[in-house]
Amino acid sequence: MLALTENARSVIRDLTGQPQIPQGAGLRIAPSPGDESNLQLSLEAEPTPGDHVIDNDGVRVFLEPQTVTLLADQTLDARMADGNAGFYLTTQQD
Repeated sequence: MLALTENARSVIRDLTGQPQIPQGAGLRIAPSPGDESNLQLSLEAEPTPGDHVIDNDGVRVFLEPQTVTLLADQTLDARMADGNAGFYLTTQQD
């Protein structure tokens, strides 16, 4: 299953904790339209029907069904730079 680093949890918590974002919102990861080899990340109020939901200490990530297997052995990490969130994936270490 996709793992989240503390940095990723912190950045997602900051993004979803903004006043204009509804409670229970999360980061959705899905294939990019027209280019399924790339992933698209977006803040969503709730999961789309069929999404797999990861809830890690109140931080929610919604995985589009096609991405669940693709990301099964990955770790999501994040950094903030100049007020922008940057997410990246690494392979989980045993």
